[in-house]
Order: sequence, then structure tokens, then C-alpha cells
Amino acid sequence: MIPKIILGKGARATRRLIGYLYGPGSANEHADPHLVASWNGFAPDPGRSPHRNPRDVEDQLAAQLDQPVKMLGDKAPETTVWHCPVRAAPEDPILTDAQWADIARRIVAAAGIAPEGDEEACRWVAVRHADDHIHIAATLVRQDSRRPRRDHDIRAVQREARKIETDLGLRRLNPGDGTAAKRPTSKEHFKAKRQGQDTTTREILRTRVRRAMAAASTETEFFALLEATGVAVRPKTGPSGDVLGYSVALPGDLNKHGELVWFSGSTLAGDLSLPKVRHRLTATAPEPASVRPADPWHQATAATERIPHHLTHGDDPIAQGQLVALGEALDLLPLTAPAAVRSELERAAALFERATRSRITADLDSTRALRRSVQTILRTPAATRDGAGLAMLLDAALIAVAFARHWHRAHQHAQQEAAAQQTLVHLQTVYAQVAVPVLDDLARRTPGIQTKQRYARHLQQTVPEHADRILKDPAWDALTTTLADAETAGHNPATLLDQALGQRTLDDARSPARALTWRVHRLGQRHAPSPLAQAAMARSTTRLPATPVRPPAATPTAVQQPQVRRR
Repeated sequence: MIPKIILGKGARATRRLIGYLYGPGSANEHADPHLVASWNGFAPDPGRSPHRNPRDVEDQLAAQLDQPVKMLGDKAPETTVWHCPVRAAPEDPILTDAQWADIARRIVAAAGIAPEGDEEACRWVAVRHADDHIHIAATLVRQDSRRPRRDHDIRAVQREARKIETDLGLRRLNPGDGTAAKRPTSKEHFKAKRQGQDTTTREILRTRVRRAMAAASTETEFFALLEATGVAVRPKTGPSGDVLGYSVALPGDLNKHGELVWFSGSTLAGDLSLPKVRHRLTATAPEPASVRPADPWHQATAATERIPHHLTHGDDPIAQGQLVALGEALDLLPLTAPAAVRSELERAAALFERATRSRITADLDSTRALRRSVQTILRTPAATRDGAGLAMLLDAALIAVAFARHWHRAHQHAQQEAAAQQTLVHLQTVYAQVAVPVLDDLARRTPGIQTKQRYARHLQQTVPEHADRILKDPAWDALTTTLADAETAGHNPATLLDQALGQRTLDDARSPARALTWRVHRLGQRHAPSPLAQAAMARSTTRLPATPVRPPAATPTAVQQPQVRRR
């Protein structure tokens, strides 16, 4: 059950709302509009007055609702109308008028509009003009001329809606924590539909602003990137000339006066206000590079692989910062991905955006590596190469998102947990499309039977508990090719296998050979061969040691891990 509070102001705000509720509807047809409840139980009902002109009854109803407001004259508040549509889920049973009446009374009581037993409360009515929802209309002056106490009415109404769902056996929605970005209004949805758009202007702008913030290193670059993506930008300056904020608009998105419709950054999302953007850019400013830059895909993958450790071992601010960084990475990935998977990646990023928000203040200090590496990928398209980099990063992102879901569950962040779960579905779809061609190409170059047998013997000696699964895995041929390529480059394949096996358990891997392929691929390219390894390149064959020394596991996970079924 979804309640949504809308405030109205103006001399005829109440009359306009009543006219809409009893009218034909601007998007969905209004069928049999009628009152199901009111403040006094006998308010005039334009839908049930067959012997009177409906317009006259609408005027009468609006006048009675407005009476306490008119009594105040010039002292009346600017905002006078409280409008709350309450909609049931599509799979819910059709409720009776009596049930909707009870729902309306519970909602206005929870909101502070009309507390139970308060005879001097605000005047209100509940109108039903469809099977699945009602509209509650109230005026914001009590009958004793005081203002209603409706502090935090949005949260209070949402809490009451969750109780109603339980009491009536309706679909139960996840409770929120007030951190979600503002949703598009019904008018915005209808406007997008009229213009033939699948997405509202608000959502398009939010996505572009988030991408610009993720890709920028400075405030100047942030605004330049916005303009480069076709966004009109209007800075807000103070008397000193300093920029205090900004608004954005889409060219061609006009109001009824033919003017651009502007959205401030803070109305798109709380973390997109200019002060928050500045903080993000300052906190994650790149540090001076002290070594030769490595492959950015490998750096991004390594940083993403560390996220589960931060979520299970770090404090909450660090964990929240990692989720913010992962969200930024997902925002930018569609810009670097093949066209065939961009829309699916965009859906994953849009869903995970909800999982990046909570009431925990993010510590962004540890997010520089991931942010910088993804920015480098974006600025060097040639680094994309054959798709292996994207496949590796997606492999790590899937694990990170699964740990994010587990972290939110532990913190009772129901909406964020659900968003992470939905993100996994889309990422798994993308991963399958990206990884399969790369793995097929590797499998076609599989080495000879003797080389494969050497690798198999090492697995059987080192990880007997997983060896059988790995050898029967369809990705085994791709793994052997990756090991052979690394061996040709001068690496010891036994050492690489040991390092890959020690990075993380294979217990929850649906395809352990596939997981090892990406780990070995990255390890084989990330580490430069030592002089001893370079000498080995001249040999025609390289024998695996009979008793290899296994290095300690990299960042073992000491706490219980979420059970994640991966590729």
C-alpha cells in the first residue's frame, strides 16, 4: 500500500482538487467517484447526489472543507491543502468502501490531520474513483483555528501503511528510512508518457548528474561534463559572486509558459546538492601517483574485490563509503560497455543507487582507488580491449553487491537490501553476455593434453576438495589457456594458481573454473616477472614444482559470508 503526500496552496486549491477527484481523470479514467469517509460522516457527496447539479455539490463540499481556512482571513497559512492518494498493490484483493474508510481514518490520524477522538481536528474527505485506490483531501487549519501537528507526517503515514498491510493481509512493502531520492510526480510521469518517453526528465537528469559527479575530479570538470551531456546548467550565486548551488534542465523540456523546467541538485537527490558534490570531489581527490600506472581494469577489479572485506571487517562509515564508490562505478560502466549490454547495466546502476543511501555518514577516504581507476577506464577507451576487463570487473562486482545485500540486511535496511537483490539479477544477465564470448575464445586456444594434466595434478594436490568440480567445469579449458599464457609470459603457473585459490573461497562459486580464470588472468598481467621468471621465458618447457609452496590467503574473510550463487 503506497500513500503519497502532496501539498497545495492558492485561493482555489481545494476547489481544484475536488474538481479533479470527481472529474473524468487526466490519465486514468475515474469510475463512479464517491465519498467513502469524511470528517463528520455526512459531508455532501457530488457522486451520490442524483437530484442536484454535481458542480454545485462540488462547490458546497469545497466550501465546507475551506471554512476553517476562510475564518482566518489574512492569517491563513500559505499552504492550505493536504492531499494523500493511497493505492493498493495490483495483486491485492479489491477492498470494500468500508475498508477504505477505515484506512482513510487511520491515515489522517497517523498524519496528525485528524487524531482519533479529536472533534476539533482538520476537515477531510476520502474519495474513491477506482477499485485500487482512494484520495484523501484535507485542509490544513483545524476547526479551532489552530494548525495541525503534522511533524514527520510522511514517515508516520508510511509506518501506518505497513501496519495496515499486515492487518488486512495485503502485500507488504519494505519499510524505508527516508533516504531515498525524491520520486517523479504523477504529472511528470504523465508528461513523459505524452512525449513518448519511458523515463521522466527528473530521472534522466539525476542519472546524468550522478555520472558527471562520478567522472569528475574538480567542480569545473563536473559542470563541463554536465554541459557535454546536453544538460543546461544554471549556477546560483550569492551577493559575493560565489556559486552557492546549481539547477539543471533538459533542453526542450518546457512548462506551459514555454520556459525550461529547472531542477536544483538537491531536489534530484540529497547527495547531489552542490555542497555534497564538493565534499565528494574533495574527499576523493586523486593522490599523486608514485608508480607506473597499471591496467585500470585490474586496478578497478582489485579495489572492488576489497569491498566485501570492508563490509565485513570495517566500521559502518567505511562500509557505507564503499557502497557509494561501488554505485559510482556502476553509474559509469554503461559508458564503457558494448552497446548490447548498456541498457541492462543502466538498469543495474539505477537500482543500486537506492542501495548506496542510508543514514550512515560515508567515509570516502578509502574509495579513491576504485573511483580513480574507473575514471581512467572512461578516459582511455582503448583500455577496453577484448572484454576481459569488463568481465573481470563484473565478476568482482557481483560478489560485492551480494555482500552489500547481506550488509544491509544486517542493518535492517529493507529497501536497500531489496535494491541490491534486484541489481544482482541485471548484473548476472550482463555478465553472461560479456563473459561467454571471452571464455569461448580462451577455450578455443586450450593447451595440449600434457600441459592440462600438469595443471590438473597441481589442483588435485593443492585443493582436493574443489579439484573435481574445477576439472568438470565447462570453463576448465579457458582456465588452462589462461595459465598457459601466464606461463609463456614467464610466470610460475603453480604460484599463480595458489595465489588465485587463496584470494577467496570457492565454496559459493557456481563456476569455480570461471572464477579462477579471471583471478589468474589478472594476476598474470598485473605482476611483472622477476629476473628469474624472465630467464624462464627462454626455456621451451616449464615444469611445475613437485611440492609447491602455497602463499598465505589474501584477505581471508573471518566472519560468516552470505551464501551467494554466482556464475
